[in-house]
Amino acid sequence: MTSTSPSQSAPANRGVAFQDALQAAAEIAAYSPSSHNCQPWGVGWAIGAAARHTAVALLADTAEQTGAGCGPAARNEVEYLVLALDRARQLTALSSHGVEMLVSCGAYGEILLRALAAQGWRADRVRFVDPAPAAHGLKDDDPDRIFGGRWPRAWMPLCVVRLSHAPTPSGDLAELRDTVRARHTNRGPYRPDRIEPAVLAGLSTTRSGLSLFRAAPGGDSEVTVRHVVADAERAAVGDLVSRHGGRDFSHRAAWRETHSFIRRDEADAETSGDGFTLGQLFGPMSPPRRFGMRIALAPVTMRILRHVGYHRILARQLAAMVRCSPAAVALCFDDGAPGAESVVRGGAVLADYWLGATRAGLVLHPVSVILQHDDVRAELEQRLGLPGRAFFVSRLGHAVTAFPPSRRLAASHALRLV
Repeated sequence: MTSTSPSQSAPANRGVAFQDALQAAAEIAAYSPSSHNCQPWGVGWAIGAAARHTAVALLADTAEQTGAGCGPAARNEVEYLVLALDRARQLTALSSHGVEMLVSCGAYGEILLRALAAQGWRADRVRFVDPAPAAHGLKDDDPDRIFGGRWPRAWMPLCVVRLSHAPTPSGDLAELRDTVRARHTNRGPYRPDRIEPAVLAGLSTTRSGLSLFRAAPGGDSEVTVRHVVADAERAAVGDLVSRHGGRDFSHRAAWRETHSFIRRDEADAETSGDGFTLGQLFGPMSPPRRFGMRIALAPVTMRILRHVGYHRILARQLAAMVRCSPAAVALCFDDGAPGAESVVRGGAVLADYWLGATRAGLVLHPVSVILQHDDVRAELEQRLGLPGRAFFVSRLGHAVTAFPPSRRLAASHALRLV
């Protein structure tokens, strides 16, 4: 769970069952979606006096503050987790990456909490926090920071969650594990078959199980799910991709960062535990083509090839796939300028949607490039008549060919005892 094993560090009378549940949940949540498969999340289990005191205070947990029901047995019935953004793993080349990183953390937190609920540990209270030390009367260089001395300095806390032990689990852990493992990006062609309207309607409305929303006071989704199925609308999205999809390749800093996540082969991907291989980007390919693509996509080569329009060729290829897909989906915040809390919750909605689509036999391929520049995103919102700020756009359909899942870091990489 951390550099010091939880079996060695966790007090003997505290949370043995929870420790096992948290490890199992983290092994599932490790397969959550994230931009470039960068996995920018962390979770602190508050077992130290300082971290637990801060969590209790933030949640205004009066029962524990007054000492009621806080004996060893009762303490094993309540645990506190802190969801965080790991700034050492976040993308930074574009300002829009800030939203993408929080969305990724929200998706991870949602899947983690669902897996815990399926083992009898239910989130019954959530508090989103201001991560700035000054908000808690601390200085930037205060070594103890907000959650104690063991809190990683690279981690920015996002929310505190209280979990209570319940006699009856909520959900099927094996089914959740299978669905999460089956969920991954498929960048190949999709069948042209129309997706049944009833399936799309179900994906638009089923959010009753959201852990981060259910546990938050007055939590509303604040997210609109819009399916793009009409020919004219899909053509509009394809047009935007064709005209602007080359920006990621031609933007020097953005492409350098993207390229840093491309792994040479499966062995390299397994060693790094993040990123993606060329096969996960383009599907199966022969060794000569793989070698040629590695050369063509190198940042130095791309700087040269953009002068002959290679980035526009790649954009047109992606646009053609968008136009040929039977549907696209856009998720947007109802608020045009959402705060961090709404963005993290948006990630929970994304996780819920993607898992639902996977259960329905559908696959997704995010088309993030048309969201990463304000002018293009604004045009997308206007052309689709979206009510607020779009934060996720993806192709949607039935896969023609299977794409391999990307590698993941060990579950313990994201967990710390604090």
